[in-house]
Amino acid sequence: MRHHACAPTPPMGWNSWDCYGAAVTEEEVRGNAAYMAEHLKPYGWEYVVVDIQWYEPGAHSSQYRPFVPLETDAYSRLVPAANRFPSAAGGNGFGPLADYVHSLGLKFGIHMMRGIPRQAVHQNTPIKGSTATARDIAHPNSICPWNTDMYGVDPGKEGAQAYYDSLFELYAEWGVDFVKVDDIAASRLYGTHRGEIELIRRAIDRCGRPMVLSLSPGPAPVALADFFEESANMWRMTDDFWDQWPLLLDMFDRCEQWQGRPAPGRWPDCDMLPLGHIGIRSVDGGGADRWTRFTRDEQITMMTLWSIFRSPLMFGGELRDNDGWTLSLLTNRDVLDIHRQSDGARQILREGSRIVWAAEGPNDARYAALFNTGDEAQAVRVSLQQLGCRGSVRGKELWTGRETGSLDGHLSAVIPPHGAALYRLDRT
Repeated sequence: MRHHACAPTPPMGWNSWDCYGAAVTEEEVRGNAAYMAEHLKPYGWEYVVVDIQWYEPGAHSSQYRPFVPLETDAYSRLVPAANRFPSAAGGNGFGPLADYVHSLGLKFGIHMMRGIPRQAVHQNTPIKGSTATARDIAHPNSICPWNTDMYGVDPGKEGAQAYYDSLFELYAEWGVDFVKVDDIAASRLYGTHRGEIELIRRAIDRCGRPMVLSLSPGPAPVALADFFEESANMWRMTDDFWDQWPLLLDMFDRCEQWQGRPAPGRWPDCDMLPLGHIGIRSVDGGGADRWTRFTRDEQITMMTLWSIFRSPLMFGGELRDNDGWTLSLLTNRDVLDIHRQSDGARQILREGSRIVWAAEGPNDARYAALFNTGDEAQAVRVSLQQLGCRGSVRGKELWTGRETGSLDGHLSAVIPPHGAALYRLDRT
């Protein structure tokens, strides 16, 4: 499918949510983009994504203000709030900000909510390219349970496709490369909104600009895996992921359920990386302004699982505040090679708190991720046969750079609590 060509490897970038909630400003987006261009672009990081409510002038945190006026244009479409994004004034939208991001050699993304603004429905404003109006296509009983901005769109109504076509026509004019669509992949109340996903897929295909399509929140149903692959490039396996060990432990189950599905252009998504300085203007995840609550070993575990599973990598912290440790997690070329080039990731062992994942790499390399999810250090051991190794092999632990020398029959390491080790194994 042609949209798979938009994301031949799992997308890597920065998203404003974990540090700024709904309240990010243009200055903060530009600053993080400049940091990415200088420090991360050589390692494959490229997307700069503005998360939710960029159209809400008074947004101040991750807590939404219900039923407040939003910025819209004459065709029922949300536009950036100029008090937060000054370059959007005069009808420019995100065009100038996208131009800046592109000038750095990076790609620009935005968040959008499923549906049509409630205020457009109440005002019954026009839809571009249709005689229908906002009220004609709205599904007032299809609402987001955690945000009041939108009504759902009834896919069967005349004008529904025209509305979504007009949205993505506008986004293409702005120069958008990545769209994260929310309240659509899974809902406790309504399930997966397949009809609106299909409208969006067609609208992107018609807009004339390639865009990565990411669907949130999760957990996306595994039973609909084929549909998600046909429709999108990324879909969330989980609800919002935060810096809490139980959520990271739970991710092993989710990755096991989705193993075998990651492939070029279609990536099950473990969600963002809550690393570095987060919660600056966000109160989600049980905390406020903080550095990640994950221990260093837990950070290694998260990066190791995301990388060998080949989840998209979307960093959530304020990049400009990164310390050396955090930067080292994002710039380890050996680990990023696994993320970009490996294949066939699978769980091959799970015995209590000892877990092993394996994958294949170029030139007959094998990868092994050894995890200890327990509360005490312990040895994790796996046979070379289980890893698919033939003949004599030598290993390298990729986070430390330590060489194992020639291995005889098995790979074993003492792993700290909540920690991991990641190996590349090469034939000698």
